[in-house]
Amino acid sequence: MTSPGIELPYLRSAHSPQANAERWLGVVWLLAVALFGCWLVGSRPLDIGSDTETYAGFFESLDQGVPETRLEPGFAYLSYGLRLLGLGVPGYQAALFALLLLGVAIAVRINHRVFPPTQAYPTLLCASLLLLFISPMFVNASINAIRQGLAAPLVFAALLCFQQRRWWSFVLLGAVAASLHVSSLLYLICAPALLLKPNPLRVLAALAFLAYVSGLSMKVVGMVSPTLYTTVMEYTANDNYRAGVRIDFAVFTIFWYLLVLAVSPWVQPAARKPLQACASAYLVMVLPFFVIGWGYFSNRYLLPGWLAISLILAAACCYSRLAPLRQPLLLGAGLAAACGVLFFYVSRGIVI
Repeated sequence: MTSPGIELPYLRSAHSPQANAERWLGVVWLLAVALFGCWLVGSRPLDIGSDTETYAGFFESLDQGVPETRLEPGFAYLSYGLRLLGLGVPGYQAALFALLLLGVAIAVRINHRVFPPTQAYPTLLCASLLLLFISPMFVNASINAIRQGLAAPLVFAALLCFQQRRWWSFVLLGAVAASLHVSSLLYLICAPALLLKPNPLRVLAALAFLAYVSGLSMKVVGMVSPTLYTTVMEYTANDNYRAGVRIDFAVFTIFWYLLVLAVSPWVQPAARKPLQACASAYLVMVLPFFVIGWGYFSNRYLLPGWLAISLILAAACCYSRLAPLRQPLLLGAGLAAACGVLFFYVSRGIVI
């Protein structure tokens, strides 16, 4: 509690006329960036993205109602609703990207609530989009793994709500995510691990990592549940893709967690605990990969976590002790450059 005559710097900056003007300018800029992204992704040819033509064909088949499909009901009826609006394929693709951005905005908003009010929400969203737009994994979620891409930020948002003990929000966001892509349940059932303190959770993640890279998790699943083992190994089997233990994916995944730990001393003290909470959510999001990430296209199990790391590092930038990293104008200029990177990725179909 402060004395009556003392005004905290962050309260003064958060409510000053200059801060309000910058906030609205940021909102306008974010809307312009969103429109650019919707145009770019919506107008891509059908040969950009390995599943684009499949999704386009499904969308065009909805004139007679929702057919029997293996696609999740939430996604199927969402697509049907967009078809009823009279959209063509470009409009459909643009609308799906807009909904992906909406999911990102929801996740960032929920995350922003636990950080100090020294940064406006539009600034954190700007930094998050900057890092997402330069990520090939985000492009993969936008033009290839579209259903999982739509669900991914909602999974992160749901886990954050679990951390914050906002149970109904966890259930609602989790249900929406699962209705878009059933794999969301893999991450949601791991949510109770967030009840652990950071150090025990790190031990759990380290043991899971070692079990995966040693091949132990693969052997255990094969012995305990042959049906699950067969399902994982036969799902989307492809001779052009290597199945089995992917040490490269595992090391790449752990690297990002270690990076968050490495930059945390450079974050403002009041933001370190919320940043640690984000990192814990990331660990939970990669646990399913360490259990069953030895089938074909196992990087799909990592997509939600790999997208979430951009949002976590964006928070580290916005609450950094290094002033340039949290400067809204600099972040806005960086987002403009990131739009160019996104254009390069999408126009050439570059994904990971």
